[in-house]
Amino acid sequence: MKTIKPIKITSRLTDQPYEKLTSAELGKLWAVYMGNTMSKCVLSYYLQHVNDKDIKEILKNALNISNDFLIDIKSIFQSENFPIPIGFTEDDVNLGAPRLFADEFYLHYLKYAAKAGLSLYSTAIPLMLRKDVRDFILKCNQLTTDLLVTLNDTLKEKGYLTRPPVIPIPEKVEFVQKESYFNGFLGHVRPLHGLEIAHLYDNMENNSTSKVLLIGFGQVAKTEKVRDFMHLGKEITMKHIEACRHQLNNEDLPAHPLLDDLVENSTFAPFSDKLMMFHKIDMFSMKIRSYANALSLNGRHDIGAMYSKFLLDIGLYVQDGAKIFIDEGWMEQPPQAVDRDAMSSNK
Repeated sequence: MKTIKPIKITSRLTDQPYEKLTSAELGKLWAVYMGNTMSKCVLSYYLQHVNDKDIKEILKNALNISNDFLIDIKSIFQSENFPIPIGFTEDDVNLGAPRLFADEFYLHYLKYAAKAGLSLYSTAIPLMLRKDVRDFILKCNQLTTDLLVTLNDTLKEKGYLTRPPVIPIPEKVEFVQKESYFNGFLGHVRPLHGLEIAHLYDNMENNSTSKVLLIGFGQVAKTEKVRDFMHLGKEITMKHIEACRHQLNNEDLPAHPLLDDLVENSTFAPFSDKLMMFHKIDMFSMKIRSYANALSLNGRHDIGAMYSKFLLDIGLYVQDGAKIFIDEGWMEQPPQAVDRDAMSSNK
């Protein structure tokens, strides 16, 4: 296991001209900090209920990575006199709660979380200009990539990994000749191409993992509004799984299996309603990025319409979740620009 090296924080006292943090740097650091305070709670609970020694070591490594990220970000924030976000604390997790998920689920969960992290870090890299922040994001990207490789290897070794569908290697280079290539509803509809298959499968994999959390959280949530939110999320997720499965099965291609049986029958909450709401809003926000990416690489009208419907479903769901989060007084405000109009009106 690699030793995690701390990031050297840019000092105000060096000979180099001091660089203020940009909006992109502040925003990304804030998001990574909030997410990892949540991960610290979740992984600490998982470690209370794990029997498989290999999975336990991976969970420990993932928790160490989260703790390390938090230390680095806190150092940067303190150097800037930036108020440390509250995020999630020991008050948001009950380590004595009974087991809610099977050991196998932890691997699927970490893979989903790592993919979400990579989508955040990869979009951040081009925007990070200050050396200490850039080095930190690059470290996040590398450690998360290493974790994903370990997770895939472990899933494969334990027989839990389902491979994406295999398609034939083309015999020669060909060019698209007709606009019917884009058909999806009428006329000749071509077979799915590799990128369409890849994203249909990836979204099924993500949704299968997400559904397990929705089932578990729906069982243990303390308030009715949070339970209802989780149940609605489960319904939306299942509809999306079925739509993706239909596209793959129509081509005689296998679909990712459901993981619902990895939820135990406990109704005792290991996490606060606040944490569970944040977690699902965050995961559904990742689905927006994933669906939009799939839509951008799609070439068939029917699949494009499907992803557009998905995006509408998720957008409305996340908005409903945000309203609950605000009503309960749970939503910390991200760093934002100066409200010049408010300043002027207060004179």
